[in-house]
Amino acid sequence: MARPTNRLVISLMSKSHVFWYRMLGGAGLTGNFGRGPILLLTMTGRKSGEPRTTPLIYGRDGDNVVVIASNNGADADPGWWKNLKSNPDATIQIKRETRRVRAEQATPEEKARLWPEMTKVYPAYDDYVKRTSREVPLVILKPATG
Repeated sequence: MARPTNRLVISLMSKSHVFWYRMLGGAGLTGNFGRGPILLLTMTGRKSGEPRTTPLIYGRDGDNVVVIASNNGADADPGWWKNLKSNPDATIQIKRETRRVRAEQATPEEKARLWPEMTKVYPAYDDYVKRTSREVPLVILKPATG
């Protein structure tokens, strides 16, 4: 019974975070979670067709942005990753800058290289992997072309 409550709490916190991030342009507490910098990812809902926005910890790899579809170690992929698999075109907001991106799951080689960098930013990712039997995707958000 605690799991639905956790999802509700996480959903409410996420919506609040999105609101304040947009209001403050990612300044102050809205721009970081611990040592991890936060971005807003907006994608199209796979069922609703409506825009969906979620705050995520991110890292950088050159011009690309890297996020982890950990879902706090749950056995199901997070909704945002399911949405991106349906339509990989999205936008990200970092501080006050917004840009279009295209999402791709990292290859095993890319994941091996980037995972340690992401766990430096947010060490709990290693704990999340231990909680689940699924492969936790590392997602690369590449600048959209055209």
